[in-house]
Formats: sequence, C-alpha cells, structure tokens
Amino acid sequence: MDDPRRATPRTDHVLADPRLREASSRLGSGLVKAAVVTALERCRRGEIAPDDVVGSALAALPAAATGMRRVLNATGVVVHTNLGRAPLSPAAVDALAVAAGATDVELDLESGRRGSRGRSALAALAAAVPDAEAVHVVNNGAAALALVTCALAAGREVVVSRGEMVEIGDGFRLPELLESVGARLREVGTTNRVRREDYGAAIGADTAFVLKVHPSNFQVTGFTSAVPVRDLAGLPVPVVVDIGSGLLRPHPRLPDEPSAAAALRAGADLVTASGDKLLGGPQCGLLLGRADLVEQLRRYPLARALRVDKLTLAALEATLVGPAPPVVAALGRPVDELRERANRLAAAVGDPARVVESTGLVGGGGAPGVELASAAVALPAALAGPLRRGDLPVVGRVEGGLLLLDLLALDPGDDDRLASAVKAVLTGG
Repeated sequence: MDDPRRATPRTDHVLADPRLREASSRLGSGLVKAAVVTALERCRRGEIAPDDVVGSALAALPAAATGMRRVLNATGVVVHTNLGRAPLSPAAVDALAVAAGATDVELDLESGRRGSRGRSALAALAAAVPDAEAVHVVNNGAAALALVTCALAAGREVVVSRGEMVEIGDGFRLPELLESVGARLREVGTTNRVRREDYGAAIGADTAFVLKVHPSNFQVTGFTSAVPVRDLAGLPVPVVVDIGSGLLRPHPRLPDEPSAAAALRAGADLVTASGDKLLGGPQCGLLLGRADLVEQLRRYPLARALRVDKLTLAALEATLVGPAPPVVAALGRPVDELRERANRLAAAVGDPARVVESTGLVGGGGAPGVELASAAVALPAALAGPLRRGDLPVVGRVEGGLLLLDLLALDPGDDDRLASAVKAVLTGG
C-alpha cells in the first residue's frame, strides 16, 4: 500500500490557502510560514493527515503578532507586577488605536504649525490634580525621580531619611538610582526613627533638596517616628515627595496611602509617582508641583531621553478623563457582589468547585499591609499548572492546599471566560 505521507502537500500550496493568506496579512508571513513548516513536519511523521495540515497550522498561530498572551488575573492582587500592573480601561484601549496612526501629537491643526507635545494629556493631568501649578510626564516612576535628581542635584546633596532608602523591583535600590545621576546622599535619622531637627541639622549650602520617599512595599512598626510633609515644608530647600503608587487623590479604602493632592497641599514642592499603579493607567512617571521647578525639569536635556510616546499620552489621557479604569473599579467592588459572582461561577463549573472567603491585596508596591475583603472559587491545587497553560491562561494563587480563583481583580465581563477555562481543564477539553 502507498504510504499516505506521500500525499503531504507542498509548502507553497499550503501557504496559498485563503485562510493562511489572511493570517499572513495580520500576523506576518514569518509566523505563518513557521506554523506551516511545523504542520508539514507533523504530517511527514504521520501525526496528522495531509488534509489536516492547514487546520493544524491555523490552530498553532497566535492571536496577535506578539509573544505576550492575555491572562485572566484571578490572584486577588489588583496591581500585579508580573501581569503587567494596571490593566487599561476600554477607553484607554480605544485611545491607543487612535494614537497608533498619524496623529496631531505635536501639530496645531488650526495654524498648521508645530504644537505642544501631548497638550491634551497634560491638561487632563493638571485638571485631575489642581493643587499642582504644573505637570510633566516621563516614561516611568523611577525616571521621574532620576530626572528631578539629575536636574536639581547633580554634584550636590540630597537629604533623605535612612528609613526611606528603599529597594524597588528587580533589585534596584533608590540610593543607587540617585547616585547614578550624580547626587550625593545625606542620610538622616535611623532605620526606625527620624525627626525634623535631623533634617534641619543636615541642610547646608550644598543641599539641593529634601527627599521624602513613601515606603510603599514594606512596613516598619513599633517604636517608630517619621516627619510629615507639612513639617518638612518649612525647611529652606525644596521638598520632593515620591509617593510611588500614583494615587492622585485620597481613597477611602486606602487611608494611609499618600496622594499627590495631599502632598502638594501639605507643602511639597514636587511630587513624583507612577502612572500604572493606583492611577490605573499606562506605565509612565508623573511630575507635579511648582511651575518653575517643573519647567526646569521639562527643559533639562535628560528629559528628552525619558520622553513618553504618543501611545502613552493617549492612554494616560483616556485614563484620566474616561470611565473608572479597572484598578479603581476593583478597589470599589463590594464583597457581597464578589460573593454573588463566585456563587454563579462555582455553580457553572460544578464539582469540585466551591466558594470561600478570600483576602485580596493592592499589589504593585502600594498599600502594604492593607487587606481587601474578597471571595474566591476554590479548586484542587493540582489544577494551578493546567489552568496557567491553557488556551486562555488563568493565574490564581495556591493557599492552604487549594487553588483560589479570587475575583477581586477580575473584570466581571471575564467571568464566563474563567468558567469555560476551568471546565475545559476539568473535562480535558
């Protein structure tokens, strides 16, 4: 009998299939050809029939021309660094589509001349924090603090509390960041206690500014003391406050988390923050404060190297003026609503799913120690890996020998997708 593998189609014949041609127009010929070559190899090994080559290639193609995959965040961590921090709102996603093409990002359409870059996004940020005389945006929170330090303190001293010499993600340390752009650090106080007179005694002719850093990813409790911004504001040098998490205004569920508005009202000259945490927007660094200092930063040569692109500007503006982004919505979800959703999901999945009380976290280096009441669907811990490796990856957390699919950070519109993903794993589908 003839070997059926002799009927393996030629590569060019497979690529000529209309479905694969359409895929090439979306994903690029390289990705499509690689999937076809793999499918043909499977055919030659007898794993699939010649008539199944096109279908196999199509099934192996990604949804988009990127190695990143969409994930359902069922961890209970609202701002999950490993999952990309703040998910963007639908309004921000729509704004990205507008900004992806030719835009008027630096063109005044009325006059036909060069316009102020990102003017509408900066106006939206200024409107969101009216206590700031001026605002500017760079590419992330660390860049915002680096620009302030380089522009105001290169070759000079920055006074900072020892208890605020923090380490941020991936081993980056604040002291090393500031020293890398030419500042010298003058540490005051001890790890657990610092007083206003410590700052006052350290300030001299070479002091550029006092830096107050919110220790957003840890807590020191017990015999402690810190100096509030309002008490530092009377010192004879500018006060720069790095609030970190990007909370623009006080939030009722996060009473101890500093906000940009509160820091400025207390007398801060400059505030730096991240845009992709509690603000719920794209990755960027926010600079807010005195008009003369912000203008000095904006015109400093390093600012060009830290400039944000049009996509970031568009997403930031939409986050500020559009409906509440997912992070803000998650922080406002009542636990009763989360329980109802968990009950519906558990019923849809069936045995062995059951509903349990859960505790979520803010995450992203924000609001350490704050626990958010939530609800979760509990499953056997052995399902964690298969769910993570599914067609639509689901990331939960294993706790107490169970896999908890916490609903706090999951958009309600994804509940059905979560149920389908779980059922597919349970049934082997």
